[in-house]
Amino acid sequence: MSQSVAEVAPPSTPESRKAAVLKSKRQHISRAEGWRRRGPLLPALIFMIVVTQIPFVFTLYYSTQSWNLVRPGSQKFNGLNNYVDVFKDSQFRSVALNTVIMIVGTVIISVFLGLLLALLLDRKFLGRGIVRTLLITPFLVTPVAAALIWKTTMFDPVFGLINFVLKPFGVGQVDWISKYPLPAVMADLVWQWTPFMMLLILAGLQSMPRDILEAARVDGAGSFALFRELTLPHLRRFIELGAVLGAVYLVNTFDAVYMMTSGGPGVASSNLPYYIYQRAFLGFDIGQAAAMGVVTVVATIIISTLALRLIFKSFSGTEEAA
Repeated sequence: MSQSVAEVAPPSTPESRKAAVLKSKRQHISRAEGWRRRGPLLPALIFMIVVTQIPFVFTLYYSTQSWNLVRPGSQKFNGLNNYVDVFKDSQFRSVALNTVIMIVGTVIISVFLGLLLALLLDRKFLGRGIVRTLLITPFLVTPVAAALIWKTTMFDPVFGLINFVLKPFGVGQVDWISKYPLPAVMADLVWQWTPFMMLLILAGLQSMPRDILEAARVDGAGSFALFRELTLPHLRRFIELGAVLGAVYLVNTFDAVYMMTSGGPGVASSNLPYYIYQRAFLGFDIGQAAAMGVVTVVATIIISTLALRLIFKSFSGTEEAA
């Protein structure tokens, strides 16, 4: 037995001990180097945990409480009853549907318009830099200011530009925000998010190899065939990425709804953030509002994680194929 162990175990020599010491030192240096690289990120990580994760833990706690601020001493443990009440709430379901319509409609229209503008700006023409700067401007306007512009300048029933432009076509003094509250809010959001989609798609266009397009043109392919067979498949990843990022940010839309419609009439233009705000700060129902916030956050995380995984697989798969 001792002979077999001796045959298997390598002899301990000064060279092997020295190699083991050097290996241990290299591992220690690599760990120290890793911490040295991560060190500058620690303050940002701590700040993010304090600002986002600790409040979310408190939200989880409040979502299990029955607590209304207008009834002192009403706070008590309620289990999961708040979540049951949330899914039974017909207004919550209506607001969730409004949120989905707002996000999907805004993203689709913004991507379509952004694609058209990106194709335009990908061509060389006089004043392209000025046009590109002007088209980016809406994305730089603060959401509150943009909502006020659309409410007072564009949609005003008496002095609005939309009624002024449509007046020769027989359109009278239409109160667009009262009659069409959800499309009015979506118009403001499309105006703001189209430049973002345009920039992302334009970056994809400019990353496309020109020699492939030239070879296809030499082979006799027309403009529509080039776009359908080469340009659009190349832009698919950028369009998907823009759609996911836009949807994640649009879930948090509060400014436009608050400034333009205040969620009305009824809940016709209300979305989840504004409805949660109403429950918490107008209805003072902390438990219900916290439960709604948790449901919204969890649903957003699940959907965005699945979408981002698909997009990252698309990017990595293309890179490996290249």
